[in-house]
Amino acid sequence: MIEWLCEAFGFSVRARYGEGDVVHHAELVFGASMIMLGSARDDDYGKMVGEPGTGGGKSIYVAVDDADTAYARAKKAGATIIQELTDRDYGSREFICRDPEGSVWSFGTYWPKAGDKG
Repeated sequence: MIEWLCEAFGFSVRARYGEGDVVHHAELVFGASMIMLGSARDDDYGKMVGEPGTGGGKSIYVAVDDADTAYARAKKAGATIIQELTDRDYGSREFICRDPEGSVWSFGTYWPKAGDKG
C-alpha cells in the first residue's frame, strides 16, 4: 500500500518501521503535509479501529502540545474514552477516544515534522 500511495498520489516515505509486508508505523509526506499509517493488526488498538473493508480500519491521529488538556476537553464534550492517557515508550503522551459517530481518534504529543527530512 505504501508503494501504491507514493506512485498514485505522490507521497514519499519519511519513515517506515516493520518487517516484510508488516508496517508497524510509517510516515508519508506530501509537501509539508504528512500521514502516518500502519498495517491492520490483531491487538487492542487493532480491535478498537477495526478491519479495513468492514467500515473500520481507519483512525485519525492529532498531534497536540498538551495531551492532558485535549483529554479533559474531549471527555467533557462526551467523547468515549477507549484508552486512557498513557505515556508511550517512544516519548508520546496519548489517549484514544471515539466521536459520537464511532470514529477512532488518537491525540498525542508525538509530533513528527514533515519538513525536517527529505
